[in-house]
Amino acid sequence: MSIRPPHQIIEGVYAFPPNRATLSGTAYFCLVQDESGQVANLLIDAPPCEPDVLDFMRDRGGVRYWAITHRGASGEAKALQAELGCSAVLVQEQEAYLLPELTNLVTYGDRYSLPAVGEVFWTPGFSPGSACVYLPRQGGILFTGRSLLPNRDGQIKPLRFAKTFHWPRQLRQIKHLQERFTADSLAYICPGANIGFLPHRVADEAAYDQLQAIDVANLLTMPALL
Repeated sequence: MSIRPPHQIIEGVYAFPPNRATLSGTAYFCLVQDESGQVANLLIDAPPCEPDVLDFMRDRGGVRYWAITHRGASGEAKALQAELGCSAVLVQEQEAYLLPELTNLVTYGDRYSLPAVGEVFWTPGFSPGSACVYLPRQGGILFTGRSLLPNRDGQIKPLRFAKTFHWPRQLRQIKHLQERFTADSLAYICPGANIGFLPHRVADEAAYDQLQAIDVANLLTMPALL
């Protein structure tokens, strides 16, 4: 089956079309080189496991690191790993048990550093092992999984769902993100779903200001979405 090709949203960063296996989640493919200049490409979450998708990544050097941001984002994990042969699959330790069939599984607690690339860090709330991925290049790119999503107005927000694991904990993590980043370290936010609500499929207009504008205290009593 032929699917729409991935779309370059930032130089060297591609967003795949929504994946039915991850409830219409968006996966990202980042072109990366390590300190020695070798290809160290990073895949974030699971794209559709289709020949066109696999060929796209192989043609650009394949995948060294694969980071999964939450328990619903692994898709057809076993088939994808078999095809891609990535060196490390990064999963927060509380959700590693969900992927017993994978090899090269690397678990972490609070954070995991990717030399010359960036880091993956734990942001529990949406699910117990939810995580974000941060790349310091190009002014700072934050991949938020489902911790932060655009609403129908294109505003970046934490959204509460019926299956949200722990809403107050998720909001505390958003507060930590607000405290962690500055206008000089955050230029882009790449959510793990709903990117059709964003004009350029990425939050690139005052991303830092959008993060700071989230009223965490006011959201505490927000009802769950269906």
